[in-house]
Amino acid sequence: MTTHAPPAPERTASARRGRSNLGDRLTTARALPMLPAGLLLIGFMLGPILYSLYLAFTDSAIRGDGAASTSFVGVSNFVDAFTDGDFWNSVALTLVFTIVSAVIGQNVLGMLLALLMERAQRILSFVVTSIVIAAWILPEVVAGYLLYTFFADEGSLNTLLGAIGLPAQDLLFSAPILAVSFANIWRGTAFSMLVYSAALSSVPSDVYESAALDGAGPVRRFRSVTVPLLRPAIATNLMLTTLQTLSVFGLIFIMTGGGPARQSQTLPLYMYEQAFSYGQLGYGTAVALLLLLIGAAASLVYLRLLPEEDKR
Repeated sequence: MTTHAPPAPERTASARRGRSNLGDRLTTARALPMLPAGLLLIGFMLGPILYSLYLAFTDSAIRGDGAASTSFVGVSNFVDAFTDGDFWNSVALTLVFTIVSAVIGQNVLGMLLALLMERAQRILSFVVTSIVIAAWILPEVVAGYLLYTFFADEGSLNTLLGAIGLPAQDLLFSAPILAVSFANIWRGTAFSMLVYSAALSSVPSDVYESAALDGAGPVRRFRSVTVPLLRPAIATNLMLTTLQTLSVFGLIFIMTGGGPARQSQTLPLYMYEQAFSYGQLGYGTAVALLLLLIGAAASLVYLRLLPEEDKR
């Protein structure tokens, strides 16, 4: 009987090193095509982010002393923001604008339209969906101008009110934050409708049939069947619409410019005013970081609404 001697330890180690070197070379070869994309991400994303963090702790300005020589001021910009009444006014208006137009308006109307379109005839569903999406794909500046002409003193709204004998309204001056909230609902509802339509199409019809056989009416089926099954879609849509609404600038700027008397000046407009109208880049960047923190906090709240299996 012939026996084979085990391979020498030095040969085994050499083979392992050879395979390891080959694997390293293959990994490097695969990573090389990603190098240009990585450099672009560093240059155009990470670079501006780090520079913004630096600006927030300086007195950088477009004109004046901060433009001649930038100095490090620590958390002075954040302290100035927290002690500025206009900043807190902008925070309050941002929350009102976000809750009214995104959390309530876009989500509720988007869900309602999705439910109605699910039961509507094909031609009616096509027409309504086309109209809603047309408002969504309009550029923000165009949408802002259209809604401005709608709410203006001699605009379409007052023409309609006068035709039915009601007094004229000037919402751009009497309630500007509600006017811009309505504009954001009109423009952004299509996204929520599409999200909920896609989610509803994935719900098995036999689930509703079983609930109906158990005696559940439409409201009970919506509360006990539709909402629990659509919970991931609802949480995701809430997060996306909230983050999008927090950053709305052009729509409000075109319609009211943040006025009158700062009654519609949300944080993006306040930030723009401080950074570019007053030239305080450092302070404006600090406000932008605070807005980023508000968005991050909102995202964490919505993530808690997701089921545990959808967080993995």
